[in-house]
Amino acid sequence: MTDISPSPWVVHWAAQISTHALALDIACGAGRHSKLLLSRGLRVVAVDINIDGMKLLAGRRDLELIQADLENGPWPFPERNFDAVVVTNYLYRPIFPHLLAALKPGGMLIYETFAAGNGEFGRPSNPNFLLQPGELLAMVDGVARVIAYEDVYIETPKPALLQRICAVANGAAQRYFPAPGN
Repeated sequence: MTDISPSPWVVHWAAQISTHALALDIACGAGRHSKLLLSRGLRVVAVDINIDGMKLLAGRRDLELIQADLENGPWPFPERNFDAVVVTNYLYRPIFPHLLAALKPGGMLIYETFAAGNGEFGRPSNPNFLLQPGELLAMVDGVARVIAYEDVYIETPKPALLQRICAVANGAAQRYFPAPGN
């Protein structure tokens, strides 16, 4: 069974995004993070190859649902910029540059997904879907300032190895609270 509660990492960093900001939820699934962002007063653009799990939220004025195949189609936001981009449990390396280019100066990237070695605990185990050590750090190098980064083992909602990062796009001097537990 898939956990439907938002990631504590996303909860922590989302609390620091300005109300009424525009956030992009990549590979939104059933919308656990879109719902969190909406509850904080943000406007949300949620994208996934299958948006059926988001149908209950359809029609909200503060939510734009976009059905797109991020792996086989064109990047759906070539002319748009966001105050925040949230990605969890999804890894498709060719969109990394698009994610960063989609951030406004000072925009926040919140990213969390599985890391190399996770196969010891179950799925995903395919290296194509697992971050290599330091890969998220390398992704933002020179483009965004790292606010927090972790390469960790977690017990809940299920044992897993994760990498997670919060980074702010270059062009802003902003202060953020420490990462959870610091």
